[in-house]
Amino acid sequence: MSDEKRDERSAPETDAVREGWIDRLRQRFSLKSRESIRDDLEEVLAEATEAAEFSPHERAMLTNVLAFHRVRVSDVMVPRADIVSVAAETSLGELLALFRTAGHSRLPVYGETLDEPLGMIHIRDLMDTLTSHGEGPSGDPPASNRITSLAAVDLSSTLQAARILRPVLFVPRSMPAIDLLVRMQASRTHMALVIDEYGGTDGLVSIEDLVEAVVGDIEDEHDEAADTMIRDEGGVLLIDARASLEDVSKAVGRDLLAGVEAEEVDTLGGLIVTRAGRVPLRGEVIEGPDGLEFEVVDADPRRLKRVRVHQRSAGPSGEDAATAADVPAGMASDRPA
Repeated sequence: MSDEKRDERSAPETDAVREGWIDRLRQRFSLKSRESIRDDLEEVLAEATEAAEFSPHERAMLTNVLAFHRVRVSDVMVPRADIVSVAAETSLGELLALFRTAGHSRLPVYGETLDEPLGMIHIRDLMDTLTSHGEGPSGDPPASNRITSLAAVDLSSTLQAARILRPVLFVPRSMPAIDLLVRMQASRTHMALVIDEYGGTDGLVSIEDLVEAVVGDIEDEHDEAADTMIRDEGGVLLIDARASLEDVSKAVGRDLLAGVEAEEVDTLGGLIVTRAGRVPLRGEVIEGPDGLEFEVVDADPRRLKRVRVHQRSAGPSGEDAATAADVPAGMASDRPA
């Protein structure tokens, strides 16, 4: 059969599928008992999933778009502890080194502390400043595309003295994400600092964080794969403290979401800090639910970083031994003495 005839047959079939989906959509809108058009769209999209009228990526994006009105700034922001920032008195040389390791093209700039934000620095503005003070072939100021030396650049000059800061937006954590996206588009500002009720810095949101809420994670050439679930050589789970309780529950074979402590936290680190009532020190072992123990492998005074999960040794009553069979292999009492 020729390709032309095949296309002639497949085109009506495709049109029929599309018309069928549109007819169902019209029927949904005609029912007055529905609460909103958004509910109708979600239901039609669920039916389209069964009929394979959309690809998995299309369904995921459409679902995220419909749910975007419920997303708040607090849902997408980078927490304060993870913000990579720079002081205004940092030298240009130190700033270059920081950009090299930070993996970001924009960094917030502060005065005394992060609670005194002054703006942000874009790596393009830094490079423009450095190259504008470079030298051309004859030692003169460089032409537009002829730079042969940066020896004349004063790398000890401070960021504040360079006067290359750009403004950032300040928003509350309760602000709808879609409102922030519109505001960023209107102001052409791609970074916002999240401010708490006392005026302190609570987090950071970039325009990329907002877009990822719709299209999923966006990784560039310099992003490293984030693997929060790691097994060491002994088979004991070594877990990033930022891993979600849902993921950790699957890994350890326990429902960590059922406890009272889990109602206010989303990560393993949050659960451990809540149970301990403080940020545990490196080497401490915190008792967990369902016969588990959390050994702090890496931490600083503000947060936990890595945690090793063990099965608690059975006591005289043997009550913990009864649950050991449900724990993944290698987790039974491997904690060093």
